[in-house]
Amino acid sequence: MIEKRNTISMEQAREILRNQITHLPVEKINIGKALNQVLQEPIFAPFPAPYFRRSGYDGFAITETDDENYPITLRVVAEVPCGETYDKPLKPGETVRIMTGAKVPENASKIIMLEQSKATDNKNEITLINTQKSSNITEVGAEFAQGDLLLDRGHILNAGSISLLASFGINEVQVVQKPKVAILSTGSELVAIGNPLPDGKIYNSNQLLLENLVHIHDAEIYAAEQLPDNYHDTKMRLMELTETADLIITTGGVSVGDFDFMADIAKDEAELLFNKIQMRPGSPTTGMCLNNTLIIALSGNPGACFTGFYLLVEPVLATLMGKNQTATKQVQAKMATDYTKNNGYDRFLRGTYQLSETGEFLVAPVGSDMSSALGNLHLTTCLLKIPRGKVGKFKGEEVEVWLLSSK
Repeated sequence: MIEKRNTISMEQAREILRNQITHLPVEKINIGKALNQVLQEPIFAPFPAPYFRRSGYDGFAITETDDENYPITLRVVAEVPCGETYDKPLKPGETVRIMTGAKVPENASKIIMLEQSKATDNKNEITLINTQKSSNITEVGAEFAQGDLLLDRGHILNAGSISLLASFGINEVQVVQKPKVAILSTGSELVAIGNPLPDGKIYNSNQLLLENLVHIHDAEIYAAEQLPDNYHDTKMRLMELTETADLIITTGGVSVGDFDFMADIAKDEAELLFNKIQMRPGSPTTGMCLNNTLIIALSGNPGACFTGFYLLVEPVLATLMGKNQTATKQVQAKMATDYTKNNGYDRFLRGTYQLSETGEFLVAPVGSDMSSALGNLHLTTCLLKIPRGKVGKFKGEEVEVWLLSSK
C-alpha cells in the first residue's frame, strides 16, 4: 500500500505521459484500411485530373464553326456514354450526343446542354436552339496538374482524402501504425454483463466504456479483460500484455485500500510516474511504465474513468498515432449557470455546450458531479474546469473547456 502520495496537476500528468512515448513505426497499408491514420509521405498527382477533356453535362458536342446562327440543325454521328470515346474529329455540321463525364471529341469546342435541343423528324439530326457562354467542358488538368501535391505528410486520412487517392489509382499509403491497446478491469466486485448479479456485486460497465472510447479514437483493441483482486495474477497478466501492447489502460485498484493492487504494482514492480493528481474526479489515477510499456491506471468509478480517458489517455493515443492534436478541443467558454461548490483540487465537470448568438461557447454542468455517477456520460459533450481554491464559478465567468469528439 502507498502511504503518502505526491500530487501533481492534470497538465503535468498529461505532459509526463506524452513524454514517455513517440509515434509508432510506419507501415504501408491499403487505403481501404487507412481511415483516420496519419500519412507519413507526401503524395503527388501521377497524372493530370481530369486526364481527358470531360463533358460537364448531358448534351451535344459541337465545333467552333457551328457555334452561331441559332437555331441550328446538325447531323448526329455518334452517341458517347461515360467510359466510351469518339476518336474521329468532328466535321462542320456534325455533332455527337454525349453524357456527363464522358470524353469530349478532340476538336469539339462546346457542349450544348440537352435542355437547349429539340428533336427533328429525322432521327439522325438534332436542332440546337441556343448556345451558352460556358464551354461546359472541363479541360485536362483543370483540378490537378501532373505532379501537384495531393496530400502532405501529417495529413489525417478521412473519407474525402481516401476517395481522392482512389481517383488516381493509388491503393497503398505509408501511415503510422495503429496502437495496440489492452484494457484491464480489476475488482472482485465486478460481474460481466450477461451473467446474474449476486448481492453486493456490480456489472462491469467500465470495460465497454473504454472499449468504445478506444475504438472511436482509432486505436486497435488488443485485449479487453476482467481480473479479480489478486496481486500475483494481475502482475503476471500485465507482464504478459507488455510483450505486445503499445498501451495498457486499467480501471480500479488505484486507491489506498487493502485490495488496491494496481497501486502496489506501480510502487513495487514498475517505474512509477505519478500516483495522485490534483483533480476531481480521478485523483488517484496512476501512471507507470512496466517492461517499457506505458500503463495508465484509471479510477474504477465510471465518471472518473470517463473523465480520465479524455484528459489523459486520448493525448497519449494521439501521440502514438503521430497526430499533432487530439480530437478533444480545448477552448475558453462562459458559464451558462452557477456552480458554487468549494474545491480543494481542480474539478472537471461533465457538461454540455452551445454557441451563443455572438459565437461564444456557453457551458453548463449536466447531471451529477460524483465520480461514481454514470447517468450523465451519454449526455456529456464537454468537460469544464473549476479551478481549485475558488468557490465555484458563476454565470458569465470564463472557464477552461474541453469539447469532446462528436464521433
